[in-house]
Amino acid sequence: MSRPDLPSFAPRPSPVLPLDAPSPASRWQRIQGYRLFWWLALAVFGLDQFTKTWIALTIPFDGDHYHTHPVTVIDGFFYLIHVGNTGAAWSLFTGQTTLLALLALLTLAGIYYWRQALELHLRPVQLAFGLLCGGVIGNLLDRVIHGHVIDFIDLHFGDYIYPTFNVADAGICIGVTIYLIHSLRQSPQPNAKA
Repeated sequence: MSRPDLPSFAPRPSPVLPLDAPSPASRWQRIQGYRLFWWLALAVFGLDQFTKTWIALTIPFDGDHYHTHPVTVIDGFFYLIHVGNTGAAWSLFTGQTTLLALLALLTLAGIYYWRQALELHLRPVQLAFGLLCGGVIGNLLDRVIHGHVIDFIDLHFGDYIYPTFNVADAGICIGVTIYLIHSLRQSPQPNAKA
């Protein structure tokens, strides 16, 4: 006879699932569900690091942004240079390498934590965040290794010189744009009045 004040160690019955109930997805199946995201992030990261390594080995570093060793791709429009950016896009927060690296880590952690709320299972969202995360990781690695981001794409529009950027920056900007367009399309439209 068991005493009521002692815990019972009898095995608990396992829940019975209906015969037609789908089996829970394994971890590998869940990862496979995000394969577009993973492939794009890896592709952007790989292309970014490949191009930055090629630039670093080919074009002398121009830390003062004087563009003393440009390589002409399209005269008057597209040049390759080798500069370092300690800031974010358009050189915002220049000199804040540690803060920007920490912000990149928090961004990646936030995307992972809120992946369901962001609807990362949807293909357009995987496309957007694959580009975005690949770019964030590429620039983060630069900050850790070099203390700055390697920028090299130099575009001129007449007298206007667009801020120098790299493949990671392009991935981030395109990813954010795709996500904004997706979000605007998904937002509920007000009822049209007759």
